[in-house]
Amino acid sequence: MGRSFQDAFPEVKPLLDRGRHLVISAADRPKRRSNHCWRIETLRAGTVVDQPEVATARVDPVAAALVGQLDLASYQAEVTWLASLPTRHSHSASFVTAVEHAEQQMVALGYQTKRQSITVGTKPSQNLIGERAGTTNSVVLITAHLDSINLTGGANAPAPGADDNASGAAGVLELGRVLASTSWRHGIRLILFGGEEEGLYGSKQYVAALPPAERARIRAVLNLDMIASKNGPTPTVLLEGAPVSQSLITDLATAAATYTGLTVETSLSPFASDHVPFITAGIPAVLTIEGSDSANTHIHSANDTLNFLNWPFAAEILRMNTAALATWLEPLPTRPRPAGSIVSWGPNRIDVFAVG
Repeated sequence: MGRSFQDAFPEVKPLLDRGRHLVISAADRPKRRSNHCWRIETLRAGTVVDQPEVATARVDPVAAALVGQLDLASYQAEVTWLASLPTRHSHSASFVTAVEHAEQQMVALGYQTKRQSITVGTKPSQNLIGERAGTTNSVVLITAHLDSINLTGGANAPAPGADDNASGAAGVLELGRVLASTSWRHGIRLILFGGEEEGLYGSKQYVAALPPAERARIRAVLNLDMIASKNGPTPTVLLEGAPVSQSLITDLATAAATYTGLTVETSLSPFASDHVPFITAGIPAVLTIEGSDSANTHIHSANDTLNFLNWPFAAEILRMNTAALATWLEPLPTRPRPAGSIVSWGPNRIDVFAVG
């Protein structure tokens, strides 16, 4: 988390600045190795953000149709509603209000919902889970954290969290809406976590509670965290995971090249979001986050408001995610139907129609 490190050590001049990741000289390395906002480690392959060259793929009709169903106005309204709450701090009454609101949205879309009780520090909070079964035992998870925080103001201070992370939570609901229109081989599980801002409490406890058989069911985890602030002249998305996530990163990068105008950056050094506990458990997970997220100085304060969001940019990230999810979920084949009326020339003698 480059920006937060630079705030703590302004005298250290980076040799290379890639926003979320910095390279510094070993001679400048502070004695402290980490805190909850940043981490220092020895440079290794894959740590610094890469900008791979990605070729486009053939447009898939199912993915293209789903991308066309994304409703930016609906997404914008959802972000606006979440950011209108005074705070979504994990211990607050308005966090519960946000959970109730999101649960109503999931139920209306046909998802079976449940809440998981968690503790954030010593106080209670909760995760919200919505599920639609597929025809196989496998499931794809779409996740984001619902909570927000004001680091300097405390638990009761204003924390609209428009980008961090109303943008991601509303993205989960919008993706859930679009995907509910199609039948899939694999199940869909939407999760909105509590306690992320205090230290990934919700996702850590969710993964820890999964029996081995349940962990084995998870085909992929897509985590959305801060997807609506365009922090530079080029619309850029960072795909962050680990070697276990490489195929997911590749699919997302291909989807970005095929269905969007996004510049893709990749990193195999996961840190500070809800994909990390899954990766630690050996489950393929990937974070989709706005490029140069560390340059967004409005987050974790009362200034993380709608004024700084870029709606077309957020829509591009949702398009990428939608197309990749269509690949991971695998649509069920539709039964061919004749173009005209079904006729016959005798009892039990139906004419044969060739389709395609």
